[in-house]
Amino acid sequence: MFGIYLKRELGRRKKAALVIALGLALGIALVITVNSVSAGMTQAQDKVLKSLYGLGTDMTVTKARTAPTSGSSGGPNFKFDAKSSSSSTQSSDRVQTQGGQALKSTLVTKVAAQKGVESAVGALSLNVTKVDGSFTQGKAQSSSGSSSNGGGGQGQPGGGTSTGQPQVQGGGANFNVNSYSVAGVDVAHQGLGPLASMKITSGKTFTSAQTGTKVAVVSKSYAKEKKYKVGSTFKISGTKFTVIGIATPDSSESDTDVFIPLKLAQTLGDAKNQVTTIYVKATDSKQISAVKKEITSNISGTTVTTSADLASTVSGSLSTASSLATSVGKWLSIAVLVAAFLVAALLTSSAVSRRVREFGTLKALGWPSRNVTRQVVGESMVNGLFGGALGIALGVGAAYVVTAISPKLTAQVGSTTGGGGGMGGGPGGGGPGQQASQNTLEIALTAPVSLTTIALAVGLAVTGGLIAGAMGGWRASRMRPADALRSVS
Repeated sequence: MFGIYLKRELGRRKKAALVIALGLALGIALVITVNSVSAGMTQAQDKVLKSLYGLGTDMTVTKARTAPTSGSSGGPNFKFDAKSSSSSTQSSDRVQTQGGQALKSTLVTKVAAQKGVESAVGALSLNVTKVDGSFTQGKAQSSSGSSSNGGGGQGQPGGGTSTGQPQVQGGGANFNVNSYSVAGVDVAHQGLGPLASMKITSGKTFTSAQTGTKVAVVSKSYAKEKKYKVGSTFKISGTKFTVIGIATPDSSESDTDVFIPLKLAQTLGDAKNQVTTIYVKATDSKQISAVKKEITSNISGTTVTTSADLASTVSGSLSTASSLATSVGKWLSIAVLVAAFLVAALLTSSAVSRRVREFGTLKALGWPSRNVTRQVVGESMVNGLFGGALGIALGVGAAYVVTAISPKLTAQVGSTTGGGGGMGGGPGGGGPGQQASQNTLEIALTAPVSLTTIALAVGLAVTGGLIAGAMGGWRASRMRPADALRSVS
């Protein structure tokens, strides 16, 4: 009886039911779209952070910055020998740890032992500056001339020739400066650290047995610049390395040009048993703040930077769009949803007021108030579910359109070269000689729709139907059989 009457009444009031369902559908569709775009923004930011931090890295530990000592420039220092030959070729490599900020290797084990830390790996970041060129010595020539009068000058009775100071003519210097970055990798733990965000596209990566082998993996961009390929050789401060692999970053350009075993990097940088960055993976990604506090309090003189800290350095259209989706978009969707609920409730209540004769007659025939309320709530629930289904279809369609278009967003990430931070422009304090730079990435925006979002939409549809039905049912339950008689014309 209830189902038959429900079906008949909904069929009689198709337009009113459609208006209520459409209002709820628009609100639910907007919520789905905003949530999907926000999820896409989060995924895009994760891509940016992973390209900087490395897959699986939750935080990095670096040495706290210290003020440079008095009279120290902190930059590379080059000294060349002066030789007597007219032309002399000079070449020199200067290898320095980033910013001169280094930690003892024993701290890697200490960090790994902290509560909430699953694993920790150390890496050494070096800056190599190669200067080569030649000096050309000038020649000293003396200038001479005759006096301009016959009486001669002072001290030159009778006139004669004047000889000036000898002057150097010709000579100079022509030098090329090539600067690149080198990362010392713990070859036994490559899943965490500077190589974690790189993919080997040619050749192979290190093996755990190559801790002291003079081999290197170079980034694709640096290999293209220097025309390196697998099997090529090059020297760093007189040490010859063989290229065994070429790596491409997962989602951005890499700020690290050359990767070599950690032990060799420590030797080249005169940093025995030292690292510049400790990459940390937490046992629970939801407890990163607690792990950061644990490391900071137990290991003094260090700076702990999480992915959340690094996210604050991301700017550009990605950051702007993310802020809009998070603040304006969500508040707008909430406002529209509340308006849709109120409109549905008011329309349902208005429809009940126009059915005075119907509900009064039903009560006169013996229907209790709870049956009348159930009837109104049942109709509102059907409208809500229909509106929810329509809203899900519209929301999923809008998310699909965003994904199909894939608008390009840019992310500008503040990075440092020469600082004491992590690889790839990662976090951490800089040091003397630090230079700020911007690494601009281009990310395609997607709008993934999750099951959680669909469940949220269904919940909103049911809630909208209940709110509308509650207001309408409350009004219907207050009607008396006499109301039906008064409405008879």
